[in-house]
Amino acid sequence: MYLFGLIKGDLTSRAGSISFSFFMAIFPALLFVLNLIPYIPIENFTETFSRFVESAMPESSQEFLMSIYSDIQSHQRGGLLSSSFLLSIFFMGNGISAIFAGFQGSYHIKVTRSFIRQYIYSVVVGLVLSLLLVLAAAMYILFLVYLRNAYSKIDLLDISYWIFSFKLLFTILVALIFSSLLYYAGTPGGRSQRFFKPGSIMTSLLFLVTTYLFGIYIAKFSNYNELYGSIGALLVLMLYIYINAIVLLLGFELNAALSQLKKK
Repeated sequence: MYLFGLIKGDLTSRAGSISFSFFMAIFPALLFVLNLIPYIPIENFTETFSRFVESAMPESSQEFLMSIYSDIQSHQRGGLLSSSFLLSIFFMGNGISAIFAGFQGSYHIKVTRSFIRQYIYSVVVGLVLSLLLVLAAAMYILFLVYLRNAYSKIDLLDISYWIFSFKLLFTILVALIFSSLLYYAGTPGGRSQRFFKPGSIMTSLLFLVTTYLFGIYIAKFSNYNELYGSIGALLVLMLYIYINAIVLLLGFELNAALSQLKKK
């Protein structure tokens, strides 16, 4: 049933739609988060958050993405009620709405929401995800500081091992929470199931694997920059988003297939 749903559900077309809309929503989401950062009571949080965002991107796209991030930060205007802030919420809602539309395009999904209802859900989920991103960055920073302080007082074997282990577990946990929230709110039937589902676990692990393999591919086999110049970084970023859109749909299809099996 799972494979049948993947074939009938036109997975690649849905992933393409999601990746384009999500790419368009990235920078409005960053603008939204940058308006929240001044309210975070952590010293030098802006600089540390930029490094946190940078570490989540493919290496060849980091310079391209961070140049736009820096430009948004330097030209930031207004506060929580500014027109740019409200516009960022609108575009962020569009990106989440595209993800939900991709979920509802599944072969296993028969009940869908109205446009207005889905957009309201999309905006709310987008806001929650942005707040979770800021919270995750704050927790990430505080725990690294705690780990380094503990290392200076306790004779740990190797702090690099502990930092690597923490980053690995932290990435899996964040991916699990984010994907679970999207699956939970993405369809009308999602809230009738438990929050953490098998598809969320699969998505989290696949995200880690594909990110690692994609990094190796870009570093050793890809020649995007030689072929396309500076625009190669943009293509790499879009390809990275497209791959993870497929991963997100694979996890959703697993949840949908298991839900159908339970009903029979």
